[in-house]
Amino acid sequence: MFDITLTIIIVTCVITLTGFRNGKVVDELIFWPPAINKKHQYYRFITCGLIHADYMHLIFNMLTLYFFGTFMEAHYQGELGLQKWYYLALYIGALIVSNIPTYLKHRNDYNYRSLGASGAVSAVLFAFILLYPWQRIVVLVFPVPAIVYGVLFLVYSAYMSRKGGDNVNHDAHFYGALFGILFTIFVSPNVAGDFWNKLIHP
Repeated sequence: MFDITLTIIIVTCVITLTGFRNGKVVDELIFWPPAINKKHQYYRFITCGLIHADYMHLIFNMLTLYFFGTFMEAHYQGELGLQKWYYLALYIGALIVSNIPTYLKHRNDYNYRSLGASGAVSAVLFAFILLYPWQRIVVLVFPVPAIVYGVLFLVYSAYMSRKGGDNVNHDAHFYGALFGILFTIFVSPNVAGDFWNKLIHP
C-alpha cells in the first residue's frame, strides 16, 4: 500500500542532500517572501519544506515525522474513517498555512529566508496530541504527557516569535501546530468532544 509518510521522508531527504551539494537548489526552493511577493513564486510555500539547514535539522524533523506521521496516517484512514489523502492535505496544507504569517511579515524583506518542514511536522505532532493528550512522549530524555508538551511548545513558540533574533521561524511552528489541530477537527468534528473527555478523564 502507498505510504505517504515514507514517501515524504524519502523525497525530502533526497532533495535536502542534493541541496547540501548544490546551493542553487536551495536558492530555488527556499522560502524567500520577496520572490513570492514580486515574482509570484508561490511554489516556495511548499518547496521550502523539502530542504533543511543541516543534518541535525533534517534528522530531527524526519524522525519526528516518521514516529508520529506513520501513526497519524494510519489513524486518519482507520479510526477516523478518512481517505489517506486527507493526511497528505494535512501535511501540505500545514506547509502553506504555517508560512503565511511569515510571508505577510517579511514580504518586502530581501534579507529574510527560511527553510525546513517544521511547520508541517508540528501539524502532524499536534494532531496526535489532539487525539492522545495524555500519551507520554519523550522530550530529549524526559517522558512528559503530550498535552503538557503541547502547551509548553505553543507558549515557547509565541514567546520566541516576539523575541526573535535566533534565525528560527517560530511562527511556522506555532501556526503549523494550530493548523494540525483545526484541520483534524474540521475533517472529523467528533474529535473535539473526544479530546475534552480524555482531557478531564486522564
